[in-house]
Parts: sequence; structure tokens; C-alpha cells
Amino acid sequence: MQSTPIALDAKLGIAVRDDTVESVYSKVGWRIMPLLIICYIVAFLDRINIGYAQLQMKQTLPFSDTVYGLGAGIFFIGYFLFEVPSNLMLAKVGARKTLLRIMFCWGIVAAGMVFVQTPTQFYVLRFLLGAFEAGFLPGAILYLTFWYPSARRGQMIALFMTATTLASLIAGPLCGGIMKWMDGMNGWHGWQWLFLVQGLPASVLGIVAFFYLDDKPEDAKWLDAREKAVLRDHLEHDQRPVAGTAHGSAWQILKDPKVYSLALVFALLLGAAYTVVFWLPTLIRSWGIADLFMIGIYAAIPNIFGVIGMVLIGRNSDRTKERRWHFAACALLAAAGLTLTIVMQGNFIGSMIGLCIAVTGIASLAPLFLTITSEYLSKAAAAGGIALISSLGNLGAAVSPSITGAINAATGNPNNSMYLVVAMYVAAALLLLRSVRPAQRG
Repeated sequence: MQSTPIALDAKLGIAVRDDTVESVYSKVGWRIMPLLIICYIVAFLDRINIGYAQLQMKQTLPFSDTVYGLGAGIFFIGYFLFEVPSNLMLAKVGARKTLLRIMFCWGIVAAGMVFVQTPTQFYVLRFLLGAFEAGFLPGAILYLTFWYPSARRGQMIALFMTATTLASLIAGPLCGGIMKWMDGMNGWHGWQWLFLVQGLPASVLGIVAFFYLDDKPEDAKWLDAREKAVLRDHLEHDQRPVAGTAHGSAWQILKDPKVYSLALVFALLLGAAYTVVFWLPTLIRSWGIADLFMIGIYAAIPNIFGVIGMVLIGRNSDRTKERRWHFAACALLAAAGLTLTIVMQGNFIGSMIGLCIAVTGIASLAPLFLTITSEYLSKAAAAGGIALISSLGNLGAAVSPSITGAINAATGNPNNSMYLVVAMYVAAALLLLRSVRPAQRG
């Protein structure tokens, strides 16, 4: 951060002090971040609530573990196919229209899970949910690059990504409570109420986002000319902590091998993270916890540490202007915590401590990675590049539930698949350190 006034715009003839700059970014943050976080909380709930719903669905529907694993993973196939087109469309038509399309459609599909009766219906709706939700995360990250330079982006992406941990924090008690206390209401099972209650808010939020958000700072009537000039100057003189590349267009990224290395890192992260998300309720039940609400309560505890950790780590990454080693440290922290959880199986306190350590690392990885990605790609290639890396990375989450389900079925012990997850986090750390270099300072 500059310690002296900054000349921003020769035509306007203005200069601003640090306190004015902070005031501008505070104004921007309070305007766009709360709604984006709420939208992502709802999105993530609609994505992961299947992990809790399956505890009842397999009792009331003819669904085996194989059907459940395939349905959980097929979501990401739809996500993969439609993510790049969605982000390219956002760059052309703007965030408001894109969020309206994405959120309204996925809310209807998520609520439509109420009527699932056969595996085929389950597969179709999970695929459509992924297809309609595709583009939300990379679109939101792209949207933040329109408002925040690299020096502030790590913390803001971490703040935005707290939505995933906040969603995981409330998912357990909320899902468990709905399935326990609404079961039988109106003749519906608890899992049906779960999908209805958590699905429809997405459609409402899509409409709110359309009328409330602005596509770019230039469109914001709540910013005056001086405030817009502050943002314009910071974005035009952006200095990135990691070595970037000069892709002239979205198509040139297809020839860049580092893009595929980053996609593989993201695939490892997502494959590992969603395995943990889907495995957690079953793990807690294996501790002898039968009450659905209490399973949710215990699942929420590690996420408290995750929320705090990801914000502090993202802030420190911005302050030190360092990304790579922060990422590697968090990946190793996740691996160490999961290893402790496995080793302490049967010891409630020890297992919970391991989970708290693991989730602190897991929660911090995605915002660090997405910040690195946004800094590596040029502005011209950001829309397509972020979406391409994200869509390829989601293939990891598409296949991991089936792989870990097969391991669990073959061994009869759900803990065995966690050794694979530990290896995935270690591999992600090593691969990112090798693929991304720090920026050269003059």
C-alpha cells in the first residue's frame, strides 16, 4: 500500500490519500461481497447436501452406495461441459444477467430433487444441477478481478470462499435438523424437504443479484468519479506476486502446458475436498453417533477453524505478497490433519482435533489457488482461462466419489480411501511449487 498521495487521473486532476483508498475499497466490499457470499453459501449447500440426504435416501429409495457415488460425481460432468461457455458469456453479457440465469435455473433443479424416485432420475437431475451451476465460481472470481487488484485479491477471494466453509458449518445442523424434524410432514420424507428448503432460495437470489449488482465499477452509480478513478488506477497498475504470462486471447491458453498443470492441481484439490465432504457424515456415524442432528453438529465444529484460518491465511498472503509456499503449507496441513484423524480412529477427541487441523488447511487451499490462477492469466485470457482450469479441475471431483466408494466397498473400511486423499494433497503441493514461479522483482 502506498504511503503518499497517488496521482490518479490527469483529466480529473485528483490525488488521494491512503485513508481515501481504504474508504473506497470498504465501500466496494460492503456493496458486493455480502450478496456474493450468500449466493455461494446457497450454491454450496445445494451441492453438498446430498452427503446428508443420502443417509435417509438409501433407506427409502433403491439406491446402493454405487448409485449414490455415481450421482454425487455426475454433477461435475455437467459442470465440466458448461463452465467455459458460461464464463465466456459472462465476459460478454455481464455478471448480472449471468448470475440471474445460473441461480434461477439451478434453484429450480435443486428443488426438483424432491421428486426423485429412480436412479435414472437421480442421475439426470444431478447432471442438470451441475450444468446450470457451471460458471458460478469462475464467474465470481472473474467478477472480483474487475474490482480488486492483485494486492487485495487474495484476501477478498478468501473472504468470498468462506462461503464454502460457512455452508459446511451450517450444513450439518441445518440438514440434520430438517431431516429429523420435518420427516413425515405433508407425507414427505425429510430428505425431500431438505432439497426443497435449500433449493428455492437460489432462484430468489438470482433475481436479487440482477437488480442489485453492477457489472463493472464504471457502471456503479453508488461510486463518484474520484472513487472510480481510484479503482481504475489500481487495476491499471496491478503488480502480481506470481510470474504471469501474456496470453493474447482465450484461445492461446490451450497451448500453455502450465494451464493444464494448474488444472491438475485443482483436480487433486477438488477430488480430495469432496471426498472429505461426502465421507464426513459417514465417519461421524462410525463413531457411534446415530442422531442425525448431532452428526450435523459434530460436522460443523471443524469448519469454525476453517473459516478463521482461511481469512487469516489469505490476509497474510496479501501482506507478504507470497502465494506458493502458503499454498504448499496448507496442503501439507490438510494431509497431516487427515492422517491424524485416521490414526486416532476410535478416539473421539483425537479424531476431532485431526479434523479441525485438516479443515483449516483444506478451507484455505481453494482461495489461494484461485488467487494464483487469476494472477497467472492475462486480462485477455482471464474469462476463458479461469473457467478452463476450473472445469478441468472439476473432473477430479467427478471421479473421486466413485473411486473412494470402490475402495471402501472392496476393503469394508471407509478410512482406507482417506490415505488416497492424503496423497492427493501432498501431490497438489509439490505440483504447484513446480508449476508456478514467483514474480521477479525489479
